[in-house]
Amino acid sequence: MTQRARAEVVVDLDTIAANTAALRERVGRPLMAVVKADGYGHGLVPSARAALAGGADALGVAVLEEALALRAAGVTVPLLSWLHTPGTDYAAALTADVEVSVNAEWALAEVVAAARATGRTAQLHLFADTGLSREGATEADWPGLVAAAARAQDDGEVAVVGLWSHMAYADAPTHPTIGAQVRVFEEAVAIARAAGLTGARLHLANSAATVALPDTWYDMVRPGIAVYGLDPLGGDPAAHGLRPAMTVRARAALTKRVPAGAGVSYGHTYFPESETTLLLVPVGYADGVPRAAGNRAPVLAAGAHRTIAGRVCMDQFVLDVGDAEVRAGDEVVLWGPGDRGEPTAQDWADAVDSIHYELVTRIGGRFTRRYVGSAGAV
Repeated sequence: MTQRARAEVVVDLDTIAANTAALRERVGRPLMAVVKADGYGHGLVPSARAALAGGADALGVAVLEEALALRAAGVTVPLLSWLHTPGTDYAAALTADVEVSVNAEWALAEVVAAARATGRTAQLHLFADTGLSREGATEADWPGLVAAAARAQDDGEVAVVGLWSHMAYADAPTHPTIGAQVRVFEEAVAIARAAGLTGARLHLANSAATVALPDTWYDMVRPGIAVYGLDPLGGDPAAHGLRPAMTVRARAALTKRVPAGAGVSYGHTYFPESETTLLLVPVGYADGVPRAAGNRAPVLAAGAHRTIAGRVCMDQFVLDVGDAEVRAGDEVVLWGPGDRGEPTAQDWADAVDSIHYELVTRIGGRFTRRYVGSAGAV
């Protein structure tokens, strides 16, 4: 007898491939699928392979450990890693043919030292801060970084293959910062081109810009959340030809009848108005279910949306299902694509005043992850 999972995150790899193909067709140019943060909670290696099966030309990750894990899994396509601290093992990156990004001259010096030590030319992207005030060289520091990179390129230590930045308000397509950031980016590109960095590809567009801002597409786009079928604008992903790839579900651990006024869960923040049936769901904030979802977030159970009753606990939460016929072992769905009546990650984000990015990347803990579909399978 096959044992059913107590709780599982189901990831549809064919859907990831289809989303990637839809985005690639939309832009008609190279696409770097971002698979950082364990593939946005969908699984690093399977998601990467599915995105490649859907036509991605390259992959992007935040930290070097993610890039090296992909290489260890046999992924050979162009691969960029961009978030580094002093002392990063750039030699390992260069040996594994991982492209790296730098924000400052001290970081460039570390990459150059690794290039000399390994005898390999570093494939380098330069990151310009165009107004996000997060990663990137400021307008004041950019000319010095560019000049140092040009010297290193002349010496054969690096090849500057990318110039890039990141947008602050791409999910609000008419926001005035968009035009301002584009202007700063193009000024930064002009400085780099004048310094002789003429072979670098330009990339600025994240998921929101990929679906909404064609003027930002340049030589390559860099979608992340959209690859997994979630709308970066906070609306209906189907409007962009996308479908969510993740379904989160669990099996009820217990049902019980309780009288009107019974206090439910820690702190008794919920009291049923009449005699009712409670259903216990064996996942909680230790598994990535937000504690803030108590008395707010919807769950599909017994054929209807039910709001979590009372507080989310470390390992469990409770649903009030009224007089519905339920029993232990029945399936409940926290979120999914939404086309079978279940809530979506966007519904949860709205309920807990968050974003779907946070929900899908934090879900895990003791959930079992299971893959369906064959895209990218080896």
